[in-house]
Amino acid sequence: MTRSYDGTPKPVGSYPDNGINVLIVGTGLAGLTAALECVRKGCRVQVLERYDDINTAGDMYFMGLSATKFFKHWPEMAEQYKKISMANMWIETYTHDGKLMVPPQLARDRLRDEDVDPSMPPGVFQLRPLVYRMYVDQIKKLGVPIHFGNRVVDYYENESKGVGGVITDKGKKFEADIVIAADGIGSKSQRLLGGQVRAVSTERAMWRAAFPVSYLNKNPEVKEFFRMHETEDGRREPIIRTWLGPGTYALTLTRHDVMIWVVNCQSNENSQEEWSNKANSEEVVEIINRHVGEVKWAPIFKELIRLTPADCIINFKLFWRDPQPKWASPGGRVVNIGDAAHTFLPASSNGATQAIEDAVSLASCLQIAGRDNIREAVHAHVRMRFIRTACAQRLGFYNAHRLQETQWGKVKNEPKLAQPKLPRWVWEHDPEEYTYRVYDRIVQSMRQGVPLEEDDSIPPNYPPGYKYKPWSLADAVPTMGRGENIDLGGGNWD
Repeated sequence: MTRSYDGTPKPVGSYPDNGINVLIVGTGLAGLTAALECVRKGCRVQVLERYDDINTAGDMYFMGLSATKFFKHWPEMAEQYKKISMANMWIETYTHDGKLMVPPQLARDRLRDEDVDPSMPPGVFQLRPLVYRMYVDQIKKLGVPIHFGNRVVDYYENESKGVGGVITDKGKKFEADIVIAADGIGSKSQRLLGGQVRAVSTERAMWRAAFPVSYLNKNPEVKEFFRMHETEDGRREPIIRTWLGPGTYALTLTRHDVMIWVVNCQSNENSQEEWSNKANSEEVVEIINRHVGEVKWAPIFKELIRLTPADCIINFKLFWRDPQPKWASPGGRVVNIGDAAHTFLPASSNGATQAIEDAVSLASCLQIAGRDNIREAVHAHVRMRFIRTACAQRLGFYNAHRLQETQWGKVKNEPKLAQPKLPRWVWEHDPEEYTYRVYDRIVQSMRQGVPLEEDDSIPPNYPPGYKYKPWSLADAVPTMGRGENIDLGGGNWD
């Protein structure tokens, strides 16, 4: 068992084979990161994927700094990530009806206004296809076996044999020392862990699309408005435009090759919690105008939506699930990570970040504990991750309120009020370093039977001064509906 961590890069081959056989279900960011990090930490890994290939399509998401610190162990990925990152990205902010409220600023300069070191920003927006190709390239180089076309319909564990397992829709069984359920919302593993987490509709949806920027050629006015940002020396650089309105928000990203737009607003009868659920442009134009009152969306924004190619718009219904502390089976042979363990509102800017953190943390716990202590490793991992992710989920409510009820009278002097809160306790965290630092103390607390909410011996990886109390969406949703400020529950959330 090794508990040392000096922060230096430790590429594949730095850790000996620990004999732990790992089965990972799902090839999202959580699953792929778990595959990489478990291999690096000396585990033997195989992956199951329900589809016939890894899905590398999509638009964009926010990648927090805490989720990318492990790239230092993967020099090829670090170099690729640097190339695809939009370090020269600009941001400007509009009201939903088209009034410019915050002029274009380099993202790093806008962060400087918040007292954040511009050389170490909280994170960046990334294009999902580029990030996934980077991951897939590395997985292929490692030769990690991926069994495609295997949809998992049930999970089990056999404590006497010391294995976890799954059953696929084809009747096949796969077993391993530990099964990592990274198969997203509604994972069948939850039945084994204490019951399916109840989903409650937010009555909202994310309407989103990504398409070649050449489609804007059909309308010169739209093409001109949504052009890339032109610098004083004539360079053209990517720009995000945020659009904030009553009970709604949107953003657009213009690059040299792709146009992306995302709208968060009310759902309709066609909304579903499925990434394959499509909508047409007129449906979107109608729904975004339905709930904003007398002042409608800017015509130029609606024209952008109408230029979106057919069969390209996703209508994804948003559900909320209470924080679920049971991520692992009793014997620790099955454990949830990513969306299977915790779901996030899009405004939290934390879904991808926390999924990757989960994977890094779990792989480190397994390496520390070894094959004879898998149950200990898994439950220690859950204990050090749960409060952090529950706080990040609560932050999603706060950010949604901030974007949907923007205080325009204060934005001119405080542009940060027109963007999500990205607190230090999130982005400064290093999940690998933290695991090595607190693992022994976590295990000691578990052995002594100290309840999680009463354990003051562990340095917090959540807001300093925060004292966890169980909470549910019933506490937050009525507050949002009344337009009241969200009570984050004490501690320093900045």
